[in-house]
Amino acid sequence: MLKSYAMTDIGQKRQLNQDYIFVSERPIGNLPNVFIVADGMGGHNAGDYASRYAVETVVEEIGMSFEKNPVRVLDKAIRKANMLIRKRAQEDAAYNGMGTTMVIATCIGRYLEVANVGDSRLYVVNDRMKQITQDHSLVEEMVRMGGIDRALAKNHPDKNIITRAIGARDYIDADFFTLELQAGDMVLLCSDGLTNMIDDEAIRRILTGGGSLKDRVEKLVEAANQNGGKDNISAIVIEPLADEVEHD
Repeated sequence: MLKSYAMTDIGQKRQLNQDYIFVSERPIGNLPNVFIVADGMGGHNAGDYASRYAVETVVEEIGMSFEKNPVRVLDKAIRKANMLIRKRAQEDAAYNGMGTTMVIATCIGRYLEVANVGDSRLYVVNDRMKQITQDHSLVEEMVRMGGIDRALAKNHPDKNIITRAIGARDYIDADFFTLELQAGDMVLLCSDGLTNMIDDEAIRRILTGGGSLKDRVEKLVEAANQNGGKDNISAIVIEPLADEVEHD
């Protein structure tokens, strides 16, 4: 039986929470469950609007889709959200330039289907922490091309420059991943407000430590805030095969 817990927090420095999260352990359309983290960008409340509107659109499109293939379901939903965000920005100058990252997951039996645009991330956590998604950011592209090493990328001044986002261009190109889960695996979806404040090993220690799922997610957010909380912090943690391994 799948278990999950989700939390979003404004952090210590921001006046507005531009992250938006969505959790459904029940079916939506042809998907058995849906989990989404979005991190909006744009002036004033435009980022807040972009993340919420994009997630609501994606959820609605998933619910109406006749597609059986989860990649096609998610791809069409993301494209629809991109089109509507672009349209809204053109209609209202207050929303000009808005956009949002988005990472989506659905657990289908032992398999995890993932869609990603931007630099919100999905990890699989067990005895190690593995990042499944690849950031669509200028710095990550520099790392992949060998321009800078991973250690320098962590604190690079341009690390917030996103190369792909919902609403950024007329054409949207999401990444998709399919993986088989093992007993004991946890799935973490999060905004960069978490991963910029806590390193991977600290996240892994918290998630594999004792306590309920709720306790562990709250500890993640608390740790990010204690380390500076420079951005909004969002985390969804899923135990897809919770009935196979029970935590103390």
